Amino acid sequence: MIPSGARVWIAMGHTDMRKGMQGLAAMVQHHFSRDPFAGDLWVFRGRSGSLVKIIWHDGMGMSLYAKRLEKGRFVWPSAKDGVVSLTHAQLACLLEGIDWRNPQYSWRPASAG
Repeated sequence: MIPSGARVWIAMGHTDMRKGMQGLAAMVQHHFSRDPFAGDLWVFRGRSGSLVKIIWHDGMGMSLYAKRLEKGRFVWPSAKDGVVSLTHAQLACLLEGIDWRNPQYSWRPASAG
């Protein structure tokens, strides 16, 4: 569960997925000039697009989450550099392989009767 005050940032472009927690945290600090220990979630995608890694510091320690899709790719913005902020709902869609930029809602009935 994502803490209510945590912001979600996705890193544009591709990231070397050989990096672990320290390497990704250093990238946040040096490349994006942000604090990796501030409680925000940082999402990174590999070159193939089927693997993401997320780092998060909860105030006591750093966590690393990794997910690989068996089919398809994670939807990622086309920008080459910088970061994009996501809502918690958009992150949930992204992790399910759903296009978070334009989610398709399920059918709903038009009338009760």
